[in-house]
Amino acid sequence: MDRRKLLAAPLLLLPLPALAQFRVDIAGVGTTQLPIAIAPFRGEAGLPQHISQIVGADLARSGQFRVVAPDNAALAMDETRRPDVPAWRQLGADSLAAGSVQPVASNRYDMRFRLWDMVKDADLGGQNYVVPQTDLRLGAHKIADYIYQKLTGEKGVFSTRLAYVTRSGGHYALWVADADGENAQSAFSSPESIISPAWSPDGRSIAYVSFEARKPVIYVQDVTSGQRRLLANFRGSNSAPAWSPDGRTLAVTLSLVGGSQLYLISASGGSLRRITQSESIDTEPRFSSNGQQIYFVSDRGGAPQIYRMPAGGGSAQRVTFEGNYNVSPALSPDGRWMAYIARSGGSYRLQLMDLSSSQVSALTDTSDDASPSFAPNSRLIVYATKQGGQGALMTTTLDGQTRVGLAAPAGDVREPAWGPYQR
Repeated sequence: MDRRKLLAAPLLLLPLPALAQFRVDIAGVGTTQLPIAIAPFRGEAGLPQHISQIVGADLARSGQFRVVAPDNAALAMDETRRPDVPAWRQLGADSLAAGSVQPVASNRYDMRFRLWDMVKDADLGGQNYVVPQTDLRLGAHKIADYIYQKLTGEKGVFSTRLAYVTRSGGHYALWVADADGENAQSAFSSPESIISPAWSPDGRSIAYVSFEARKPVIYVQDVTSGQRRLLANFRGSNSAPAWSPDGRTLAVTLSLVGGSQLYLISASGGSLRRITQSESIDTEPRFSSNGQQIYFVSDRGGAPQIYRMPAGGGSAQRVTFEGNYNVSPALSPDGRWMAYIARSGGSYRLQLMDLSSSQVSALTDTSDDASPSFAPNSRLIVYATKQGGQGALMTTTLDGQTRVGLAAPAGDVREPAWGPYQR
């Protein structure tokens, strides 16, 4: 059973062991934020996971919320008590979440919460989940998703997942983790390089490139069972897999007949079709959200730039014009944005383009950014960068004002990919 699939309320999920822990540090201040208070959950003090802190960190990371520190009166709050609205308003809270977590049979916990609008003095509802102890964090992410959607009208992404690659010494590993970087699970490991993880649209599989055969070969692996299958092992290089929105096809980069060119291949393997016919290097394909176009990187103009063309092949149009080195396109699920990496003065920085106007803005001031990937609600971007000489993951809001570092305890972290909503 997929541990992210809700069968019904209450929440019933398969526990998995936590193998890696990340530290989350928030830097920057969002321009427009909703002040919210998260009261300590009754019963959380003796638990390894403090639900209120996880919920608060999730909401702050979104850039949409400013978490208001509760006073001592919050210690008596839970989902059954109606709040003292004037007192919470005096603290500056426009909304309040409070709840409880209590042990039940078989080492499971009953998590309950309620959300209030302090401005309108209105009860905004709540939920309860029953989870094993190993899934307390997941339950907290579900609470944060509920709050986010109630107060913004948009779907939250806190219970979605990330994939990424680590290198420690001469060892490489592909990981799947929660959206905050916690509860990381090793999906595959190898003494040879692993690159380019890409989630299937249903969130059940990850395509990636492994060098275990001493050349780049593309595999597809089932996230739940760990079973994997060979997708592309043609002559030369097989790299940069990207799923079509319907999950039936992948765009890949092959050097089957010389230089790197783009091909389409059925998700079940076979049925190969070449879609670029240039004398240049064409690579890093990405489908548009509606599946009608493919964005890709090519040096056909003399330097790496981003182009787009019909998904079935055809005439390509250049998309990036600022600077002489633009790579790693990532398309937002809502079809509005393209994130990419631009080189300027020896620095590699994350950029964001409004696809309707082609207006470009820089999101970071770092110098080694790479591999951007959008959250499924198109509101956040995860990317790789360097911190203290080591590879690390960051998330940023689309205005670049709220950036979150997910720092691994050891080794280089790279190649992040944000998973979809579970279908």
